[in-house]
Amino acid sequence: MRKLIPAISEFLGQLDISSITEHRKSELQPLINTIQEKVDKHQAVNLNFICTHNSRRSQLCQVWAETIAWIKGVPMVRAYSGGTEPSEFHQNAIKALEDCGFLITRKEDRAVPVYFFFYSYEAEAIPCFSKIYNDPINCRAAFTAVMTCSDAEEKCPHIAEAESRVSVIYEDPKHADGTSEEATVYAHRNKQIATEMLYVFSMIKA
Repeated sequence: MRKLIPAISEFLGQLDISSITEHRKSELQPLINTIQEKVDKHQAVNLNFICTHNSRRSQLCQVWAETIAWIKGVPMVRAYSGGTEPSEFHQNAIKALEDCGFLITRKEDRAVPVYFFFYSYEAEAIPCFSKIYNDPINCRAAFTAVMTCSDAEEKCPHIAEAESRVSVIYEDPKHADGTSEEATVYAHRNKQIATEMLYVFSMIKA
């Protein structure tokens, strides 16, 4: 049986997918359909979460999608993330994940820091850093572009490398940066993304 780091397992156990509205479920359905189609065909499921700066929402989606797909046993799922104007993985987003129990190491071998997120002692860490969506570290094979912000939707009307494209839009928590509410806002967005990724992969019949 696959085991998560206990603190992450405890966090996921507190999530309530029944809290997701029917309207939001309908917005998540195209992503579910895309994953299910790949699983049914015994094909690799490569998800590239894209947001303009690849600093907050797309990174959170990548980490949770990879983690939850692994614990749910959905086969051949790999999650990636990228942007159109990359910057740096924001410290508030990193802190939100750390607070959920992820073990994190940092390396300075690139122009921007690379963070490795460990979610289990039985699995490889997830490498994360802000980058353009077609960075060499991302998937070179067929992938689905998952748009996580409306800004990226507008600036990326067409991603030639993607075999398909779906939208799962999240409100940007950056408006809380530097305020007394930043920890609360980032925790809320992180919890929303984790809950919805849990719902998505709970709907997959492997």
